[in-house]
Amino acid sequence: MGYWIVVVDDETMTLTQVKSILREQDMRVSCLRSGRDLLKFMEKNTPDLILLDIQMPEMDGFEAYQELRRLEEAAGRGPTPIIFLSGVETSEAERRSLEQGASDFIRKPIHKEVLCKRILNAVKHTKDIEILKEEAALDKLTGFLNKAAGTVRLTKLCAEQTGMLLILDLDNFKMVNDIYGHSMGDKFLVAFADVVRRNIRGQDVMARVGGDEFMGFFINMRDETALHSLHQRLNEQLLKEAVRLAGDDFDIPLSISIGAALVPEHGRDYESLFPLADSALYKVKQNGKNGSRIYGPEGDAAAAGDNDIKKEFDHIMQIVEGWHRGGGAPAMNLEQFSLLYRFVQQFYKRYGGMVVKLMFILSEEDTAEPRPYTLTDAAEKFGLCLQDTLRKSDMILRHKPNQFLVLLQNLSEKDFPIVFRRIMNVWEAGKKHTGIHIEYLMEYVIYEKENYDK
Repeated sequence: MGYWIVVVDDETMTLTQVKSILREQDMRVSCLRSGRDLLKFMEKNTPDLILLDIQMPEMDGFEAYQELRRLEEAAGRGPTPIIFLSGVETSEAERRSLEQGASDFIRKPIHKEVLCKRILNAVKHTKDIEILKEEAALDKLTGFLNKAAGTVRLTKLCAEQTGMLLILDLDNFKMVNDIYGHSMGDKFLVAFADVVRRNIRGQDVMARVGGDEFMGFFINMRDETALHSLHQRLNEQLLKEAVRLAGDDFDIPLSISIGAALVPEHGRDYESLFPLADSALYKVKQNGKNGSRIYGPEGDAAAAGDNDIKKEFDHIMQIVEGWHRGGGAPAMNLEQFSLLYRFVQQFYKRYGGMVVKLMFILSEEDTAEPRPYTLTDAAEKFGLCLQDTLRKSDMILRHKPNQFLVLLQNLSEKDFPIVFRRIMNVWEAGKKHTGIHIEYLMEYVIYEKENYDK
């Protein structure tokens, strides 16, 4: 059976008898003569079960039991199952044994079948409970600790260890769920968990807070360089996993943002440290995501004065206004397009009007004529054609290398054919269309002005 059993009894005859019985069952047996010996032994060992005699000199079994539980609690270990042994005929010893929390009680003289059966039951019961506790503590999808168990574990680590408390967040993960579905999103989270496991040590602890947010404690991690290196490795490997799962045309700006707090420099109380790491994460998000940062005091913003505020205001507006200075419609990535699209929806719902959604897909035709461009080159030139032809108020999303989604704002049904014809005339005039087929799909969306006077 392979179980390791410790027998504690001051009677040599009992030790010899029990040792013989258990070894016949292929169990490993360690024999001790007193409660003091047991406590010293348990400082460095973790057997599967202890058979503990009650009537012993100096320290009886009940006293040894209480001292052992205190030792295990101080060491952060779970309680070792204990079966009390007693030659007393009264039921008082059995009652007290079970009240104290013992797994079982056996009277002397010891019977082989009773001893083996009760040991097996006690060990199996304890291991079943351990499995249930472990399952209850784990996030089933990623295998990391769940939020409740992670909070308990990280609270202890923050109080006792030196290192770094981290909060990790997957940037733009919602787009994965929206585009590929939640089933694929779960696969991404599993892949992310595998990436993390490959890049941390056995002593480091990770937990899933919920959704696409995680936290961890990295023992003895001390500086920005180490954090940046970890962030870079995780990002690179996550992108490879994303392409493996979704294909080479995966173009969602999926990345990782990390905020951290140092322990004990920023304190030892988990409840105080978590908001600091979260604040550092927020700074990363504010500065474009896909980065890492250790919490640090930012200074008193109010002391900066009006001149500095005006300078920052002018600087920010310069960046914002300079985002699209060219003529024609702006080409955006998926995140930019999604944000502006939601704003456009709300605007037209409020004030009324019409927008046109227009999808273009380019493909190669079977033709004997030589193509002047590859499909990729043709798509690049078609994208420029859209930008040059459309207005600044229109929006262009290049979703895949050969796919374009266009949002035409404030356009009437009678005007759309004119705009569409202008796009195609410019494209065909350039003689870039030989061997390239363009398929399109159009949808009108009409918003009635809401009446807010009611």
